[in-house]
Amino acid sequence: KEVRLVAQDGTPLGIMGPKDALKRAIAEGLDLVKVSPTAKPPVCKIMDYGKFKFDQQKREKEQKKASHAVELKEIKMSPSIGQNDFNTKLRNGQKFLSAGDRLKVTVRFRGREMTHLDIGRQHLMDFAEGCSDIAVVDKAPNLEGKLMSIFLSPKPALKEQKPPKNQTARDDKGGKPEVKNSEDKNPESKKSESKAAKPEVSTAEVSAPAAEAAGTTKE
Repeated sequence: KEVRLVAQDGTPLGIMGPKDALKRAIAEGLDLVKVSPTAKPPVCKIMDYGKFKFDQQKREKEQKKASHAVELKEIKMSPSIGQNDFNTKLRNGQKFLSAGDRLKVTVRFRGREMTHLDIGRQHLMDFAEGCSDIAVVDKAPNLEGKLMSIFLSPKPALKEQKPPKNQTARDDKGGKPEVKNSEDKNPESKKSESKAAKPEVSTAEVSAPAAEAAGTTKE
């Protein structure tokens, strides 16, 4: 059975027997790898298999990073939410946006709270203003039944950045954002794991070490 041999730099070396191909690989101190076993004849390449595997794993990591699925996170609040709770939810929302996820902020109205829709709308606008440095408004506040929601998306230039150290919080008086340094104590939303598509890894048959494989092919 013959194989089609390719040099390390991709230069075709012609068709030859497996033993001759292996001898050429040994002479160069490299491995003989069957890169296309289903071809006729099978294609073998002279290469450094250790470097080949390293480059392959590196490409897999890059593909996983590129295939990160953007998730839609949601934060819920009531029209009567207190200032501290609002600021906590705001910081959580900033973390989601800084991680590259979209965010849905919802105000739930109950009973007589339906007569104060303007309060819920103001909460949503204040939330959007607090995230204005890292996000844009996809959809303005919209009432559906007893729920009023706003959608935010991270700005393209900030999708890969880490959450900012200085979190933005709303002050008690004017509703405008001010900068505060504090840690999350009661986060309400949980991060779900990103389900990245796992790339397929092509298999390759590798020759045995030169010292042990003289005169034989590796599969």
